[in-house]
Amino acid sequence: MMTAMNAKDFQPTEACARALDGADPLARWRDQFLFPNGPDGSPALYLCGNSLGLQPKTTRAAVLEELDDWARFGVEGHFHARHPWYPVHEEFRDMGARLVGARPGEVVMMNGLTVNLHLLMVSFYRPTASRFKILIEDSAFPSDIYAAQSQLRVHGFDPADGLLAAKPRAGEYTLRTDDIVELLREQGEAIALVMLSGVNYFSGQWFDMPAITAAAHERGCVVGFDCAHAAGNVPLSLHDWNIDFAAWCNYKYLNCGPGAVAAAFVHERHGRNTDLPRFAGWWGNDPATRFRMHLNETFKPVASAEAWQLSNPPILAMAALRASYAIFDEAGMLALRAKSERLTAYLQFLIDQLPSSRFSVITPREPDARGCQLSILAHHRPEELHRSLMNAGVICDFRPPNVVRVAPVPLYNSFEDVWRFSRVLAEHVS
Repeated sequence: MMTAMNAKDFQPTEACARALDGADPLARWRDQFLFPNGPDGSPALYLCGNSLGLQPKTTRAAVLEELDDWARFGVEGHFHARHPWYPVHEEFRDMGARLVGARPGEVVMMNGLTVNLHLLMVSFYRPTASRFKILIEDSAFPSDIYAAQSQLRVHGFDPADGLLAAKPRAGEYTLRTDDIVELLREQGEAIALVMLSGVNYFSGQWFDMPAITAAAHERGCVVGFDCAHAAGNVPLSLHDWNIDFAAWCNYKYLNCGPGAVAAAFVHERHGRNTDLPRFAGWWGNDPATRFRMHLNETFKPVASAEAWQLSNPPILAMAALRASYAIFDEAGMLALRAKSERLTAYLQFLIDQLPSSRFSVITPREPDARGCQLSILAHHRPEELHRSLMNAGVICDFRPPNVVRVAPVPLYNSFEDVWRFSRVLAEHVS
């Protein structure tokens, strides 16, 4: 594992970057991913894993294996494929749980992220006339806002009254934990659900999830997190933090492919409660009676997160999950986090060497308040800055009105990548 960060170890030189790479115990993983080419035909400087992760080289074989088994077995592949299709979701009980600090039975791979949020809110957003508000951060991903607004409307509430947005202080870009806790203290009795991001997509801020959860529970609120930018990025302990539910996509830091099957977490105290209201489907029924088919008069949910499944998993897409999750299982989140802290710190150090009135970094500087993303707020012609970076072979993304997001991912990005990016940025902000 890499040693702790020390800015004295950093120098703004290519030699320093290469030395840091030489000491990186995770450097071998870089060769296990496929990099797209830039405008000149050479491999791009890919710093966009917070939007779509790169393809592991093992993914193609994993998908082709399922195609071959489909051709060979037909319907019998449900039980005789090399990875039998009927129990395929069970493969991720342990792997998925290890990734996010959960217990087996608390994690299930299913659907898409927003679909999962809706299914979970059916169970966990149970408003009353006096407690109906949903607390969300002001700059939450739009899909989360839309989902919360629509849930309010379905229950007969006006989102203008029911959606409570936590906002940063004037002149700031991130939320203070104390302000969130104070908001919960003041309005918690009217809040039915706290649904924040684990890591905010826009600023890159990693919220103090255990502190917020404890404060919300003290006021009687249910707590769910959108972990799309947290899973595979920062170490999570969803079970021990006592979070009620969470959901995440698998195509960002988790590299499972565009539109990959998403995931959901339900704390075991809820998963075991088979009386909890939920939408039902055949695949969530207790497997002990599932094949009684129409002879089952009523839905009998399995006592785990798998009860929230509605349909059978898409086998070809699950193969991509298997390939990538195996990498995370082997590399380990603690080792990845150690490198990530050092890699992001080096990026911050290099940006600090570029005094410029054209941009500022709005992501927190404290390692325990951020993942691997730095959000660069451009003060002048932000879209032009992003185009210039892309034309120079840097793949990153732009979020209106003025933020360029850069994510050095520890699995496949190097310290030399970070150094090269700083040189390109210097050329276009001088």
